[in-house]
Amino acid sequence: MKVPLSVHRWLTSPESDPSVRFRYWTEVRARPASDPRVRTARRQIGRKGWAAWLLESQWPDGHWVTPRTSAGSLYRPKYAVTNWSAIVLADLGMTRSDARIRRTAELFLRLWTRKGWPLGPEGDEICVTGNIVRTLIRFGYLDHPAIRRSIDWIVRTQTADGGWHCWYRHGTLDCWEGLAALAEMPSEERSPSVARSIERGAEFYLDRALMHEGRTRYPPWFRIHYPNHYYYDVLVGLRVLARLGYGGDRRLAPALRWLKDKRRPDGRWSLDAPHPDLDPRRADYALSDPVYALMLERPCTPSRWATVEALSVLTSVERAGKAG
Repeated sequence: MKVPLSVHRWLTSPESDPSVRFRYWTEVRARPASDPRVRTARRQIGRKGWAAWLLESQWPDGHWVTPRTSAGSLYRPKYAVTNWSAIVLADLGMTRSDARIRRTAELFLRLWTRKGWPLGPEGDEICVTGNIVRTLIRFGYLDHPAIRRSIDWIVRTQTADGGWHCWYRHGTLDCWEGLAALAEMPSEERSPSVARSIERGAEFYLDRALMHEGRTRYPPWFRIHYPNHYYYDVLVGLRVLARLGYGGDRRLAPALRWLKDKRRPDGRWSLDAPHPDLDPRRADYALSDPVYALMLERPCTPSRWATVEALSVLTSVERAGKAG
């Protein structure tokens, strides 16, 4: 994919986060793991930049706390404790090869594992289970029995229309975490039931062009965010579908037009808002608990993360078109 030289330099400069550089070289430029630039970026993740910053506040046993919480509280308050940092660290490319990540993963596997239940702190919610399954697969725990059991639960609880249930809603685009978790499984590791679940989930999103759910447009879906936590936006949908190999599907066209329209004149993308970014007209989507925004970059300014995310999607779509 053709990337303006100024954007290329901005994403690959020493000032750029190593996670961004790693994604740019591997996902946009398709450089192999042996490439010196890829190796350098990979080695620096967790030693400098955003991942290192998050890990600075990790406690020795692998958890994050606020002044009013304890090591046993992995989920609340949002978005300041362990669950939320782990999701971001997985997105940034951290794995169990780092002892700090192993300690965090072992906390989840010990505290969130109950016999016969999917991973989660209290009950079974697709947003929580999907997020932690995706996170732990990225960390390198695909073969753990708790992960396998949770994958089976994700497949089993998929609704008849191909979506997933979140709270009392049925099959909404906002329930993306189940499909995103399955997307982290290598194709050779997917059982026939997982493969079928992916096909049905992808069809659910494609049938709605990644942006149509019901009669009312939900404005936050049309803004770019990071971290996403458990919220959906159109770039989230594009990332998941592209990762699953649906970049060549023509039904992505409206979402791709939206993404291209979001590009700034300088060839970069911005983050539009931090989470929680909620439509005040939807009182049923309000949060009663206190929240603490987690931000790696300032909204409404050029974002390296949003830019490499967008370029990765567009590159995947371009390659799929050529392959087809």
